[in-house]
Amino acid sequence: MERLAQDIIVRPIITEKSMDGLAERKYTFEVAKNANKIEVKKAVETLFGVKVAKVNTISVKGKKKRMGRSEGYTSDWKKAVVTLTEDSKTIEFFDGMM
Repeated sequence: MERLAQDIIVRPIITEKSMDGLAERKYTFEVAKNANKIEVKKAVETLFGVKVAKVNTISVKGKKKRMGRSEGYTSDWKKAVVTLTEDSKTIEFFDGMM
């Protein structure tokens, strides 16, 4: 069953480190935990109309958090760093952030 691009890309990640990558045409997204690199590449290309050179994925473990005397963990999630090709246009969403 084919998944929609909107189901694979959860949200963009806006941090100091991810903003530094914009100069090198690297964009960071939170993606579905069970998405693979090929699905992430297709989803970014269809959603933003760009050409993707490579995708690096990182599984991020949840952090330990406390609420009063009870403690638990935040959810595990997956991060994808997408590098665009040199001749590709930029992603407009991130252009206003720089």
